[in-house]
Amino acid sequence: MPKYEIEKMPAQLSAEVVALLEQTETATIGHWRHWGFCDRGIQPLLRRRRVAGTAVTLAIPGPDSTLLHHALGLLRPGDILVVDRLGDDRHACWGGGVTVAAKAAGARAGVVDGPCTDLEEVETSDFPLWCRGIAPITTRLYDLGGRLNKPVSIGGAVVMPGDAVLCDESGVVVLPPDEAEAEARRAIARQQAGLVSQGKVQAGEKLGALSGATTKVLAGL
Repeated sequence: MPKYEIEKMPAQLSAEVVALLEQTETATIGHWRHWGFCDRGIQPLLRRRRVAGTAVTLAIPGPDSTLLHHALGLLRPGDILVVDRLGDDRHACWGGGVTVAAKAAGARAGVVDGPCTDLEEVETSDFPLWCRGIAPITTRLYDLGGRLNKPVSIGGAVVMPGDAVLCDESGVVVLPPDEAEAEARRAIARQQAGLVSQGKVQAGEKLGALSGATTKVLAGL
């Protein structure tokens, strides 16, 4: 088995689908979907960001980031690099230098199933990044191997190269590309209906009456 396994770069999502996803809240999709959500420990380093893009998948072993550095040279505008750390929670593979390279390539965001570092540099670069917090111990170029554009696990969610990735303040959700548009349109419609309901509540109607909860409670008395 070769030390490095590298597959071709995946087909990218259309601009229309990305635009629809970026109108969608992950928490709205969470009203009906039960899979594809990364563990809630993967949180944004920058607040008030919502980005969507095409998954480029990477798996690298704990102390090593050799393949990550190579992958940065392959990223395209619109990609989101998702990094499977194979269970490592000690070494930060993503810092200021990686952030600058990812942004220069036009990547939309990074999602790391492990810690990152150099928060100030990430903030200065204004680059959206989701991870499991901050760590001071970094990876090095140990040449241990890795896999690029193969299936990975990010926070318990299986991510395939080419999947649609949506990230916001609530977390990260991964969708098969052939389901992304329908899920986004359903979510946008639900969000618009929610705004109508909120307006009714602000005007004096009761949330329980609107949602049907009050009817259920009264029927159970």
